[in-house]
Amino acid sequence: MTTSHYIAGHWVEGQGSDCISVNDPALGQPFAELMAASVSQVDQAVAAARSALPVWKSTCASDRAAFLRGFAEQLGQRREALVTVQMRNNGKPRHEAEIDLDDAIATFGYYAELAEQLPSKNRTVPLAAPGFTARTRLEPVGVVGLIVPWNFPLVTSAWKLAPALAAGCTVVLKPSEVTPLIEQAYGQIADALGLPAGVLNIVNGKAETGAALSNHNGLDKLSFTGSNSVGSQVMRSASAQCRPVTLELGGKSAIVVFEDCDVDQAVEWIVAGISWNAGQMCSATSRLLVQDGIADTLLPRLQAALANLRVGNPLTEEVDMGPLTSQAQWLKVASYFATAREEGLQCLAGGHALDREGWFVSPTLYTDVPKDSRLWTEEIFGPVLCARRFATEEQAIAEANDSRFGLVATVCSADLERAERVADALEVGHVWINSVQAVFVETSWGGTKGSGIGRELGPWGLSAYQSVKHVTRCLG
Repeated sequence: MTTSHYIAGHWVEGQGSDCISVNDPALGQPFAELMAASVSQVDQAVAAARSALPVWKSTCASDRAAFLRGFAEQLGQRREALVTVQMRNNGKPRHEAEIDLDDAIATFGYYAELAEQLPSKNRTVPLAAPGFTARTRLEPVGVVGLIVPWNFPLVTSAWKLAPALAAGCTVVLKPSEVTPLIEQAYGQIADALGLPAGVLNIVNGKAETGAALSNHNGLDKLSFTGSNSVGSQVMRSASAQCRPVTLELGGKSAIVVFEDCDVDQAVEWIVAGISWNAGQMCSATSRLLVQDGIADTLLPRLQAALANLRVGNPLTEEVDMGPLTSQAQWLKVASYFATAREEGLQCLAGGHALDREGWFVSPTLYTDVPKDSRLWTEEIFGPVLCARRFATEEQAIAEANDSRFGLVATVCSADLERAERVADALEVGHVWINSVQAVFVETSWGGTKGSGIGRELGPWGLSAYQSVKHVTRCLG
């Protein structure tokens, strides 16, 4: 793993000072290591992207679409290897790793279709004033830096990389140092497809590498997915450059269950919302608001469902939930268990780390959690669910919206008119009604409040990498 950086169409050895240890979270042990990129290598990657930009942005949109379809096909051909990496480095169960890969494949295919439509988006604009004509052009924003997190590698990078390439941008991608392996596939695919050198560059590293990229004055845009603390630093660096950013940050999302909901279905939706990827999702619905009339029936069933989840090593066991991805995250979640004990919260399930090798914790449910509890207000990023009861629809909406975050929410009700009404009232970017968190590439992704700036996926994801040029001509 010495040649772990893809710069200007070549694999090169890291020259940075940090050695990145890649771990198997189910065992709590490293299985690979690589040297981080140096600041100089980040400079080289940005320079390569800048050099490649004029040709790539002038490439016929249909040719760019062909490359994107090639990425989708090549991902499919590497299926078993990529699924195994997701399982081993992230700790994802096989079914989750397979969905991740399918998501990435669908994303490249979707943006290939949008790329083919780009010429038709340039159009003549009617003017009220005589003697003038006007037209618009959609152009690539330029060289973009993409910084992606460890909880959904391959997926989050596809959400950024595919629309950026479709728009005609060149990119420098920085994967998370926790999960640096799987994005290497994008460089391998670029080689296999003959993607022009410099269009895609990949640099691995820790905070020094990320800061060198986010502060680089050679970028025209930065797209970041990660924590609010790092996101605020990225935004500060962008403000110094007056540079546009897309930020997909944290969440503390609510799932609202009304008393007319089918209990078994509600339990299924609640469990999926907190246990998928071991709760390591910005979209985890970690605040459960359950109406009084159903609470005494639902909570015991939910308690049993969480206790019955099979937790283990996805490479050796049939599991519903794997480990937390890093020791740092394991320690963080354990600290919230300690806080819950200090606050005297009522624990109906879990509430502890598991006594086995690896970074495992128990699926956890606390009930009647006060609104000022840290567990109710802070993003934990683990399978920790906090429940409160409500009486009326108005109360449910008010409590769901009482958060500094606004990423997603779920509404569960047999009364679809009410469900739609509540969905409209929730201050978030995406709402599911009577469903698990099914994310489709045609829809948008992003939040309000402290959950970020901008949108990914759908046509909005493509627009994030485009600028609008207006050409006005006097006919006289």
